[in-house]
Amino acid sequence: MNTNSRNQYSDFEHPFATYIRIIGKGKNGARSLSYDEAYQAFSMILKGDVLEVQLGAFLMLLRVKEESVDELAGFVQATKDQLLFDPMPIDLDWSSYAGKRKHFPWFLLAALTLAKNGYRIVMHGAAGHTINRIYTEQVLQYLGYSICQNQTQVQRQLQLHNFAYLPLDVISPILSDLIGLRNVMGLRSPIHTLSRLINPFNAKATLQAIFHPAYRSSHQQAALKLGYQNSAVIKGEGGEFERNPDARTLICGIQQGEMYEYELPKLTEGRSATEEQLELETFKAVWEGKQSHEYGEIAVTETMGIALYTMGVCSSYEQAMLHAKHLWQTRLV
Repeated sequence: MNTNSRNQYSDFEHPFATYIRIIGKGKNGARSLSYDEAYQAFSMILKGDVLEVQLGAFLMLLRVKEESVDELAGFVQATKDQLLFDPMPIDLDWSSYAGKRKHFPWFLLAALTLAKNGYRIVMHGAAGHTINRIYTEQVLQYLGYSICQNQTQVQRQLQLHNFAYLPLDVISPILSDLIGLRNVMGLRSPIHTLSRLINPFNAKATLQAIFHPAYRSSHQQAALKLGYQNSAVIKGEGGEFERNPDARTLICGIQQGEMYEYELPKLTEGRSATEEQLELETFKAVWEGKQSHEYGEIAVTETMGIALYTMGVCSSYEQAMLHAKHLWQTRLV
């Protein structure tokens, strides 16, 4: 770091210091940022108007405190307002930032099956920020899908497949750098949370998964505050938007601008065996109908059912799950 950039503030306070003080002023003096304060603070971060030491302090103070709904919404809106994408008709925005470690990324087959049936899906994510995981980008390339590097390529992939994957470093290089600090800090930061909510093309419906259950409600409320009319948040397997058949799944959703909660039951007895190795040959064979996988195919259809209901294709979860099974069974026709 250039020490001169620090020393120039020896006689007067750096503008960003205000926001650090608000969230870090001790047990009794600290408070959460308002929506407007969060918006202004994150706008400064995205423009590079903060020092590295300030950025580290800010992110870790938020990590300890846990971001409020107003903070999360303010951060996301600041990000959206600096994006350079033109609007496009997208049915579903699907965030994918966690990677998988114990099970295959079955949610990908749910998304690709929906795309085969005409639903336009943009998936976005980041790869490699947590060790010992496989990421969506890697798996898509194995299956023969392109990784988009600009909006023109997104449009082309949607024309070809009704599906496009956009890496975070294309959406926002700064956010990509920040999410990469996971292995430097040893902790996740609010970037992992807000990235899931970006919805860069303002799709009609959004899906976000969390790993810690306490974040379900904050994601749901932030989505509503951002004006998202149709959304679903779940504690997904491994942190991805994927229904875990081994557990009850609470959906914190928004349907036509109204918040709701709905719980899906546990579907298996005991706990399903995890994969000894995530061999993508096996995963591809299931996709191509050459091999079956009991756990995986339940995960695919159940995840697809949540997406169908969230998009408003079906009027109930029961109908959505039946329709999802039909789409999966007929995917090769």
